[in-house]
Amino acid sequence: MAGGMSVELPLWRAMGYFRVLALGYAVLRFFSAYREFLHPVSGWIYLGALTLWTLASTRAFAGPKRCTWAVLGTDLLFAVFGIVQSGFIDTPARIHAGAPTLPTIWAAGTVLGFAGKGGWRPAAFAGAVIGAANILGHGGISPDNLHNIVLLLVAGCAIGYVIELARASEAVLTRALQVEAATRERERLTRDIHDGVLQVLALVHRQQGDAAELGRLAGEQERALRALMTGAQLPEPGDGEADLRPLVSRHANERITVAAPATPVLLPAPVAAELAAAVAAALDNVRVHAGEGARAWILLEDEPQAVTVSVRDDGPGFPAGRLAQAQRDGRLGVSQSIRGRMLDLGGSAELYSVPGEGVEVELRWPRRGGDD
Repeated sequence: MAGGMSVELPLWRAMGYFRVLALGYAVLRFFSAYREFLHPVSGWIYLGALTLWTLASTRAFAGPKRCTWAVLGTDLLFAVFGIVQSGFIDTPARIHAGAPTLPTIWAAGTVLGFAGKGGWRPAAFAGAVIGAANILGHGGISPDNLHNIVLLLVAGCAIGYVIELARASEAVLTRALQVEAATRERERLTRDIHDGVLQVLALVHRQQGDAAELGRLAGEQERALRALMTGAQLPEPGDGEADLRPLVSRHANERITVAAPATPVLLPAPVAAELAAAVAAALDNVRVHAGEGARAWILLEDEPQAVTVSVRDDGPGFPAGRLAQAQRDGRLGVSQSIRGRMLDLGGSAELYSVPGEGVEVELRWPRRGGDD
């Protein structure tokens, strides 16, 4: 975000308001007591220059990128000059009585600026410089100015330290989001390769097949793989809604039975495409693990709360722990092509199996408008 990290922007905005309000307070304090000064004209000249500088630098104090070290250095010079000048234009009696300096609390805004720009170390430097100016302007250390110096140093360092922590936290969060995005992209590429290239290679391995058909499939997957490798965009489902029924029913044949509602099952087009791909991955698992002769049944249910697709086969099933072992061995059909897809959609994928009784895969996508 322009002007600094998002967590800092409210602080810089508050700092800008503080500088303007502190300027108004300094002018009012001087106006109420300028007749008591030895050289009031010098005070008015300084406050006039301070007003011009504060207004001119308001935009610079919008964030750490605009507020350069040169701006902060000038700000510090104004604060130091005003504090030291107070010792020359005010009366000794007022100074010893603890009268405020010309910039009064405006000088604290300078320390805040250093804290926002660089953290607690620059804030400590600015606070020490302003503290030294207070000692010089008052002709020595007094209980009042010592108290103010310590308070300014502690507040500036504390705020600077908090800003450093906020920056570090946001950097960690940004890195975590980048890692998450990279992981999701890697999983998407894994699914695409598994569902395309690896499935065709598995088909070639299982059976010779028709040479023309194998050539066509190999050509399609070569183009898809080249697109993934070069970063080219593959055709994506269009916006709007799509009917899930034809995407599921196209798998029907003599060994696969599809049962679907008579009315359209409308879903967002990307969701429908990913659900259909998960169904295709489940059927691929049937062919691989249950054999080419296994039968499968697909049941599509459209409910107000969710859309559910169940894929069941009459294969041998698998024992408990088989899926976890397959994932450890690098076989990603279930973990990525099925479960990964459904998790990305905000849905779920559950597998049920008993050895000798086949496998049932239940894919569920909740409708956002439905009642739980």
